[in-house]
Amino acid sequence: MSKTIVSTAGAPAAIGPYSQAVRVGNVVYLSGQIALDPENGQLVDGFEHQVDRAFRNLRAVAEAAGGSLSDVVKLTLFLTDLSHFPKVNEIMQQHFAQPYPARSTVGVASLPRGAQFEVEATMVLS
Repeated sequence: MSKTIVSTAGAPAAIGPYSQAVRVGNVVYLSGQIALDPENGQLVDGFEHQVDRAFRNLRAVAEAAGGSLSDVVKLTLFLTDLSHFPKVNEIMQQHFAQPYPARSTVGVASLPRGAQFEVEATMVLS
């Protein structure tokens, strides 16, 4: 099977040696998104704004790959403070509808650029 690299200006450019997403067959692996504003490359302020921006960045990459957030089957969330977990659940429901994707949540010591939240996903296209 061949792989296709997915890239969009609607999400921040990769800040390292990786692709925004890689499609293999009908499966798309979306790299982690933090809350960088795609227009200026700066991290947005405030935890809630970071979660929302990261999900919007993820949406842009999913759409560039020919899908949508409704095609996501698995999310992995990374939080530097797990006490914010309820707020993430609340904001996630603004971006995803039932049935929700499978999900893991991991508490981490730090994230790139001082972000407080990161999300990565696996998407299956029909």
